[in-house]
Amino acid sequence: MVPVTVSDSMNHTVTSLKKEDFALYEGNKQQEIRYFSTEDDPVSVAIVLDVSKSMSNKIDTERAAIVEFFNNANPEDEYFAIAFSDRPRVLADSTQSVDQLQGELLAEQPGGPTAMLDAVYLAVSKLRSARYERKAILILSDGGDNASRYKLREIKSVVQESDVQIYAIGLFDTFFFNTIEEKLGKVWLGEITDATGGRTIAVDNRGKVPEAAATISRAMRNQYVLGYRPTSTATTRWRKIKVRLKSSDERSLRAYYRQGYQSIH
Repeated sequence: MVPVTVSDSMNHTVTSLKKEDFALYEGNKQQEIRYFSTEDDPVSVAIVLDVSKSMSNKIDTERAAIVEFFNNANPEDEYFAIAFSDRPRVLADSTQSVDQLQGELLAEQPGGPTAMLDAVYLAVSKLRSARYERKAILILSDGGDNASRYKLREIKSVVQESDVQIYAIGLFDTFFFNTIEEKLGKVWLGEITDATGGRTIAVDNRGKVPEAAATISRAMRNQYVLGYRPTSTATTRWRKIKVRLKSSDERSLRAYYRQGYQSIH
């Protein structure tokens, strides 16, 4: 099963496509799409909140992003919440109380070094016991990391093997980075989210928060699911996937999807 989100040139989620608008490949070989559906089912979401010192001048924007995300949330969704500075901490474990969760997140104060990668690892672990089959992580951070035990390479491997889609609202200063970690943050967030079929939306001021939060909320919930039975007999463990759009306006559309999967022999 390959979940796919499609957006147009204005970054709006597209929900009107049909099965015949998609072509699906494993490696270079086209696969028969045996299953096709559009889904807006409840999602189990882990919110990963950066409260390290590097967020001190961005904390108001981060809080605004939390409020806007929940304004677009489905009340049936299940939530986990993790805050991190020098280490990740679980704030809420499997709750559907949006008000309680939002209060916990908004009360956090920034300070200390940054262990984002460790927080992502914890979020993936928590979602293994999630209520719903569809799972997602939302990261609110500048992407910097200077305290994690895990390396980027290890986290990319973990998320590629999981069935979780990761999204991020990247809170970046436009022209100035305090540290090399912050400079690399945008790249790191992009690599993590892209590996799962999610995406990172960059925000450099509070005015862009509502659109970013609404875009990610829609992307989490409005997906196409393409199902196929692999025809390859190759013994390679990593199988690459490619989804191509065949609709008449394909040049103005972009598909987000997992780039491959681990084959178990």
